[in-house]
Amino acid sequence: MEGMRLIALALVGLSTISAAAVDSLVLVGTYSKGKSEGIYAYKFSSATGKLTSLGLAAKASNPSYLVIHPNRRWVYAVGENDNGTLTSYTLDEGTGRLTAMNTVPSKGAAPCHLSIDKTGKFLLAANYNGGSVGMFPIGADGHLAEASSMIQHQGKGVGPRQQGPHAHSINVANGNKFAIAADLGTDEVITYRLDAKGGKLAPQSKAKLKDGSGPRHFAFHPSDKYGYSINELGSTVTAFSWTGATGELKEFQTISTLPEGFKGNNGTAEVVVHPNGKFLYGSNRGHQSIAMFTIDGAGRLTAQGQVPSGGEWPRNFNIDPSGLFLIAANERSDSLAVFKIDQTTGKLTATGEKAEVGFPVCIKFLPAK
Repeated sequence: MEGMRLIALALVGLSTISAAAVDSLVLVGTYSKGKSEGIYAYKFSSATGKLTSLGLAAKASNPSYLVIHPNRRWVYAVGENDNGTLTSYTLDEGTGRLTAMNTVPSKGAAPCHLSIDKTGKFLLAANYNGGSVGMFPIGADGHLAEASSMIQHQGKGVGPRQQGPHAHSINVANGNKFAIAADLGTDEVITYRLDAKGGKLAPQSKAKLKDGSGPRHFAFHPSDKYGYSINELGSTVTAFSWTGATGELKEFQTISTLPEGFKGNNGTAEVVVHPNGKFLYGSNRGHQSIAMFTIDGAGRLTAQGQVPSGGEWPRNFNIDPSGLFLIAANERSDSLAVFKIDQTTGKLTATGEKAEVGFPVCIKFLPAK
């Protein structure tokens, strides 16, 4: 009887997975050194949790962050170098191959993050070493134009890596009226007004974090009521209330990504809210883990521990479109690691599925039509 019960439970589990199964194209941005030549493509099945390599999608110099256009035909990548660049590509969904269209200067050193406004007509970029953010028009054919707006951040923080501004991300809010920039160097999360007709950014307000926090990436909650900043230097996540009508961010919680008593060096990297709005994840580089949190109805986080990331230096990670799996990019292990997400608790379990790729630092999914 016990054996029959276990078989029944296994069948229920399989049917749950297959009911929400999604095949996806996965694009992986890297640092082009060692085993890496640029951007790589994979197929991922959320029915099986398997990654299948499609090979090199495009040769590129340090394409450390990518974004896929909502029309599915175009992809944009940073060139994270001193002479920062942004490159547009056409995408072949079947093969994952990318064909370069044009390249424009990012107007700052070491561009490291991209987003696309809700009209699909502008690419937004953050320049880390340049300490600036900007908007770049996207033409009807997908080509990029020169920047239509650039804003140079000012100020510095208290730490050795905070001797000037370091814009690390820029995310477009729902409604397309505002964009949120996290600046690691100034300990600020900055709200900009976004003009999608004129292609302009204008300062709206700033949320100042605790000195030495080093805000890096930002994620909105699907309810559009909350936002979360992962703070690289402080190894924390800060929760904000978000008012979309006015662009106001108001901090109400900051929580550690590390286990109590951890004494080693650590720097966080990515933050992602699960599509169901119940869970949040953050990566720990040093502790080599993915931190897990639950989110209550008021947006507050409760720590649920950490799971080993399956390699060294988990910089970026992402959740597949089905919401069933998380894939972590372990930069210093030249590998991707796949985790199953418990849909009730949000806990991660390593599946054992891995893929080899040199210096992976960005993962983007495109679900099959």
